[in-house]
Amino acid sequence: MSAADKKENTDFIRDIIAKDLASGKHDTVITRFPPEPNGYLHIGHAKAICISFGIAQENAGVSARCHLRFDDTNPEKEETEYVESIKRDVKWLGFDWGDNLYFASDYFDFFFDCAKHLIKGGLAYVDEQTPEEIKKNRGDVVTPGTPSPFRDRPTEESLTRFDEMKAGNHKEGAMVLRAKIDLTSSNMNMRDPILYRIVHASHHNTGDDWCIYPMYDFAHPLEDAHEHITHSLCSLEFENHRPLYDWFITHCPVPAQPRQIEFSRLNISYTVMSKRKLLQLVNEGHVSGWDDPRMLTISGMRRRGYPSSAIRNFCARGGVTKVNSVTDMAILESEVRDELNLSAERRMAVLDPLKVIITNWPAVEHKEIVEVPNNPANKEAGTRQVSLGKELWIEHDDFMEDPPKKFFRLGIGRSVRLRGGYIITCTGFEKNDAGEVTEVHCEFIPETIGKDAPEGIRCRAAIHWVDAATATDAEIRLYDRLFSEENPDAADGGFLSCLNDASLSVITNAKLEASLANTKQGTVYQFERVGYFCADSVDSGVFNRTVALKDSWGKRK
Repeated sequence: MSAADKKENTDFIRDIIAKDLASGKHDTVITRFPPEPNGYLHIGHAKAICISFGIAQENAGVSARCHLRFDDTNPEKEETEYVESIKRDVKWLGFDWGDNLYFASDYFDFFFDCAKHLIKGGLAYVDEQTPEEIKKNRGDVVTPGTPSPFRDRPTEESLTRFDEMKAGNHKEGAMVLRAKIDLTSSNMNMRDPILYRIVHASHHNTGDDWCIYPMYDFAHPLEDAHEHITHSLCSLEFENHRPLYDWFITHCPVPAQPRQIEFSRLNISYTVMSKRKLLQLVNEGHVSGWDDPRMLTISGMRRRGYPSSAIRNFCARGGVTKVNSVTDMAILESEVRDELNLSAERRMAVLDPLKVIITNWPAVEHKEIVEVPNNPANKEAGTRQVSLGKELWIEHDDFMEDPPKKFFRLGIGRSVRLRGGYIITCTGFEKNDAGEVTEVHCEFIPETIGKDAPEGIRCRAAIHWVDAATATDAEIRLYDRLFSEENPDAADGGFLSCLNDASLSVITNAKLEASLANTKQGTVYQFERVGYFCADSVDSGVFNRTVALKDSWGKRK
């Protein structure tokens, strides 16, 4: 755990919890993270995970815990694939639910009994209006709702219809169960909300046992109460739903009374945070899948090489408030750089290779081994040995035929140091028929490893390189921001209109030092002078750029 993970947190939610414990209102803290398994988690969910699981960890002294609960009440959109992906993501972020894994579908009998309790108490009724009629008769913020002709139907009649709904005797849309609350309320959520609807679809957990399913607003508070949640933490868009949450807790036979507390959600520039839109990107082939490294899904960030600690630090950095704001993508990338600067070992890789021949090298077969540090920022990382021979690969950008005055790399008569090796001086070059430089000739200066240039030799730069004889080939995928607009949701042509055409560039002929030949998938390195790269977890022989060494996006803007 990094220093940022360990620092003492304080915010309005933690203050509330501390007061509840101090007053004796609660003798423990029980939170929950309740995702719907209808897609993969994204970085916005990461914030919610860090808050709910983090608070439970901080209160371990009072046997606090956080439940992982799948809110699986919509069989048409939920899949086991999503359940398993969410489990992986939560664990990868560094959190463990222990034995506290739950499904809303485990409580279907409990929900049903609560619904019947409301009907018997005159607080719910079966409505047989069409969906269009129900929507129209709810009114709007200035117009009170119109009572349904079924609002005052006899209790026994609603109970009978509700049992018929459960038995599968009616088609979808024929009727719903509604709460009887207040059709004049200024809060539209209180205007006789729907509690149950008919859905003839198989459920990933209960199969075909049920054909009626509770709505989220009805199921959510009952789940919390059933699990004795003390503090139900959710994003700010549910603030207007809290009166309904409390109404169900008050009027249903529940074993506990949880408290809902809202906080601002995480919004990041140059991305979308809607699972519906992320699903559209996947289904329409704009990305390769939920784990496409351009997506800010947790699986996409993991595949790209983002450290889980950097994501936790990023979420902590934004704090917990009730003020909606947008966080610059550059802040997330900065957290990733800071973490990888300390943890990632260095390697040399040439992305745009140009051949260098050292003309005064003893012989083609002659090899020397040079010692280079694995990570200058972490002395405990040690060093590694790299093979150096007569023929090398360098970056095309490190040579110019006619360099300007302030170009300190290779050109005729100019000298550079090979990273960890000798100083070399350019003596000539060759071109192909198209006039492109294909080969650079140099001479090395003996006894300059680890020593300054001899008198008369000007050497003001060091470049990375790869021994041509031992180099390994790799495909490099350079990822950039998926959208070219800071707020894709506000784009005139819709969020798809500002997809960044340059969000993925593929290099097929990169040359890497030999030690990278069999890199374990998921390992992140700093390719010196180039950026941070992760061995792809799906395709072997591929490295994904995690993040550049500096924020180049701001300069391009």
